[in-house]
Formats: sequence, structure tokens, C-alpha cells
Amino acid sequence: MVGKKSGKALLREEGLERTDNGMKQSSWPDVAMVNQKNYYTEYMKRDDQILPMRLQNEANRDKMIRNAKDRDRALARTGETDVPIVTNADGDLEDEDGVNDGLDPSKIICIHIGSQNLRIGFANDALPKTVPMAIAMTAKFTESESATPLPIREDADESPEEQFGEEFSKKFVKMSNELKTDMRANKRKVLPNSKELVVNYNRRTVPEKIPEHNDPIRIEWTDITTVDLKSRASFFAGTPALRIPEDSDPKFVLSWPIRHGWLHEADYTSQEALFDDLESIIEYAMQNELGLKNRNEWDQFNCVFVIPDLYDKIYVQRLLEFGIKEIEFKQVSFIQESLAATYGAGYSSTCVVDIGAQKTSICCVEDGMCIEDSRINLKYGGYDVTETFIKMMLYDHFPYQDINLMRRYDFLLAEELKMNFAQ
Repeated sequence: MVGKKSGKALLREEGLERTDNGMKQSSWPDVAMVNQKNYYTEYMKRDDQILPMRLQNEANRDKMIRNAKDRDRALARTGETDVPIVTNADGDLEDEDGVNDGLDPSKIICIHIGSQNLRIGFANDALPKTVPMAIAMTAKFTESESATPLPIREDADESPEEQFGEEFSKKFVKMSNELKTDMRANKRKVLPNSKELVVNYNRRTVPEKIPEHNDPIRIEWTDITTVDLKSRASFFAGTPALRIPEDSDPKFVLSWPIRHGWLHEADYTSQEALFDDLESIIEYAMQNELGLKNRNEWDQFNCVFVIPDLYDKIYVQRLLEFGIKEIEFKQVSFIQESLAATYGAGYSSTCVVDIGAQKTSICCVEDGMCIEDSRINLKYGGYDVTETFIKMMLYDHFPYQDINLMRRYDFLLAEELKMNFAQ
């Protein structure tokens, strides 16, 4: 009698037995399900996950290693150490790093061109040097003689309260009342008749002419005889340009190559003249502010231009040609204003609001990139504050009623008053 076979034996005989060779059904990795009760992630929570910070840390680490190796080599040369000297086949010290690619901060010049001031300095300076973005050349008329006086008076023959129109008077009175309300809300002392006190004092005050030899805060005017006035290449730039007397002989006209953060093409007949003035101011700043008198040394320096967030391609191209061909810098690079501000402040993502002399720019920066759609350039800034401040003082019977912001020394006076009393 033949015994009964099991099902596995029958399947094995028929070749249908299931076998497991240990191979997976798919090469796709198995992803475990997320435990919703204990969910945690480290994405963008460490500095090494942010590319700019990681690159900076790597650069610092490489610099530390190079410094340690240089120190070891110096000790090996003096023979005051037991560390064996690594030499090559010729017997010279072996340079493991090859060419030193580190940049000396004292050889890097940073240039930031603004509407009213030029900021320039070395990369290792705590603060940059400030140079007015103005250049003066000989002309038949000064800028105050050929332009409308500022602030603009609607009717110079009227009283100070009516010179700037009814609309300005209403706004000024409204702002004054709101200021008093805010001061009372903050428990600040408010004089009930402060307006009348100021107006009466200004009316009684008579301007006094002080002899030049008795002036304790006498201004040192620019001596125009220091340059060859017959030469077309003679000019004054920076602070000396603002200190030229209005009644000088010959007369000088003041030009500003940058206005509202853009090239001031309306004040020039050609782009070549505009860029010539711009380059002359930069060269003046390098020679007089940075002490680089010898042009033969300029090719040893690198340069970083800080350009606006909304920049013009031609503007960047001309600066590059100026840095490479005219100055002959070793290297030239560009960085946007908002990006430079975030690097200096140590933030990776922020919104930068830059209030300048004639423009206010807004830009959002995220992970070392300026967001294109967030860039805004508003055409008002500190200069508009100066003009409004002078209007308010003239409205209150300021003794110097003939002040004209197009006149050089009046402009400097207005800026000084704003900085000392309007902050």
C-alpha cells in the first residue's frame, strides 16, 4: 500500500514549490512611515546647512591651517624646534599649499558710490572715508546763478507764512498740532505758546556780520590758485569743491554725477563727460583719502564696487572698464548694496531699507540672493528732509530769509543745522 504524499511533496515533484532566494521585489528603497507622534526635522536649523556660512567656515578653517603651517615653517627656518624640516629634491622647503590664495584685506579697496557721498576704504578699515560726490570746474555761471533758488517760493514778496502756499501752511499747522498731542500723550512738557515764542524771537533777531578775523568757526575756503586755471583738466573734487567761494574769479560750477541713485545724465551733454567726472572723483579719493599717491602701485590692489540693487548694465560695464583698463586693478568684483549689508550684519534672510540722501531703496535678501520682485527705488531721502526742514524754519521767520540750497555754503549750513537740531 502506497502512502499518501503531502501537498509540499506534490508541489516539489511538479516544480511548483515556492522558494525564496532573498532577492527583493524592487530595487526602490523602502521608506518607513513617519511617526506623527514624534515628528522632528533639522532642516535649515544648523549653520552648516546654509551655503554662505558653510563656505565661510571652510575658508576660516583653511586660513587657520595655512597660518599653522606658516608658523611651523618659520620655526623650522630658525632652527629653534625639533620638528623635522620637509624638503624637496632640491633641498628647498616644500610648499604643501602651493600658491597662497589668501587675500590681504589691506590690498582690497571697497568703493560705494552714492548720490551725495562716496564711501571708500580698505577692507580692514573699521569705517570708510566719506567724500562728497561733487566736482567743480570753471564756467561762466555758478549753479546758484543758473538754477531756481531752493526751496522754491511761490511769492518772495509775501510774508514767510504765505511764501510756500496755503497747502504747505495747512500741513505744517496740522503736523505741529499732532506733535503736541503726541508729546502730551508721552507726558512730555509742552509750552502752550511755544510757536509764538519762536516766531517773536526770530523777528527780533537781526543777522550780524562777523569780521573774518573775529570768526571763531571760520571756514577754510578753497584756494583756487593751487591749480592751473588755464588747463581744461583742472578741477576740484570732494570737500574742496564745496568750499569754493561763490564770488571766485574765475567762477566754478558744481556738478553731481549721481542723482537719486542713477547717472545724472540731465546735467551733462554726453556720457563721456559724465563718466569722466565720476572717474575723476574716484581717483581723487584714492589719492587723497587712501594715500595712494603713486599710480604705479594701484595695480597691486583688488577692488569691490558696491552697486545699487536696481543697477544699470551700462553703469556696471563702465565701472568694470574703469577698474580694469584705467586703474588696472588686479581683480574687480561687484556686490549689491542689500547683499553687502546682510553680509556685514551677519543675517542670511532679511529686508533691507536703505535711506540715502536722495533715494530710499528696499530689497529683501534670502540666503545670499536679492529677491528680484522685491527691489524698490523711491526718489526721496535725506535731501528732501533738509529742504522741508528749511521750509519750516523760514515759515517761522528764520532770520536768514535769503537762504538758497543751490548755493554751496547755504547747502552746507542747512546740512549742519539738520544734523545738529533735527535729529
